[in-house]
Amino acid sequence: MRPAQALIDLAALRHNYQLAQRLGGGRALAVIKANAYGHGAVVCAEALPEADGFAVACIEEALELRAAGIRQPILLLEGFFAADELALIDQHQLWCVVHSAWQVQAIERAQLQRPLTVWLKLDSGMHRVGVAVDELQPLYQRLLASGQVAKVVLMSHFARADELECPRTLEQQKAFLNASAGLKAEISLANSPAILGWPQVHNDWVRAGIMLYGASPFAGQHAQAEQLKPVMSLSSQIIAVRELPAGEPLGYAGRFITARPTRVGVVAMGYADGYPRHAPDGTPVAVDGQRTRLIGRVSMDMLTVDLTDLPKAGLGSAVELWGQQVLASEVAAQAQSIPYQLFCNVRRVPLRYQH
Repeated sequence: MRPAQALIDLAALRHNYQLAQRLGGGRALAVIKANAYGHGAVVCAEALPEADGFAVACIEEALELRAAGIRQPILLLEGFFAADELALIDQHQLWCVVHSAWQVQAIERAQLQRPLTVWLKLDSGMHRVGVAVDELQPLYQRLLASGQVAKVVLMSHFARADELECPRTLEQQKAFLNASAGLKAEISLANSPAILGWPQVHNDWVRAGIMLYGASPFAGQHAQAEQLKPVMSLSSQIIAVRELPAGEPLGYAGRFITARPTRVGVVAMGYADGYPRHAPDGTPVAVDGQRTRLIGRVSMDMLTVDLTDLPKAGLGSAVELWGQQVLASEVAAQAQSIPYQLFCNVRRVPLRYQH
């Protein structure tokens, strides 16, 4: 069997969720959209029986969880895309984000078996989705007056909470508080960087996304983020060793030229597995627990690493591409990406779970 795999540490997942609950000071949604950021949505949900609820992008993801027996609340972060989805939302008792006036009208007209729980989303300044400031109060009143809604939670989303010196987060909070003044409802504003870095914006609900998987949302060091535990370890093995003299090109396009006699390890891992193709020479990897570097262009199924200073490493040596010894954030920074994308791009490799 090909040795490439992604080991998912479910104890670390639980630790990170509990950290979000503790720092947030209230209830926490575990965001498991996009197959739990590549970690396996069903298994991750099953590993969090203490979760106050889950959040997914769309109804397809929610129905997968319900079919697997997940009974906790599930919030549809993008809401519904067509009015006929409301029948499934009703049937499976899903919570639903509403971010447009047409969705309110669809709820008013729907034939429902029970009232819905709606999260009414304000565009407080990110300008992606959300109702306008002057729409929030009238739409809130329409939802309550419809007879179709049991509860409305008010929410918004921060655009720059990962930038701890940027005033935009507090500006968005102020816009939200002004728009919602006088409304009696639970509030949810804080995403992962806000949970970790902006305690002044915590409310009734927080939404733990990237922090759930143990990656810091911040570019630099941060005391709270240091408490996170990596959940995914992407690993493989050395499958061949080459001894090259100085001046030899390595791999596609000869991007790397050996500056000295170089011992090269070939690793069963490539961009078809989700490792970033554009990772440059020097991107850190760990071989048998010792850090070394990527050399040569990443190909579809293989990549090459420098074993020159690791004389004991060789055929069969364990390689960690990211995880405990090499953080995903380090690889992402080298590849001009973000940990979110690295995790979501993991494919083909089997997910192995450690409880």
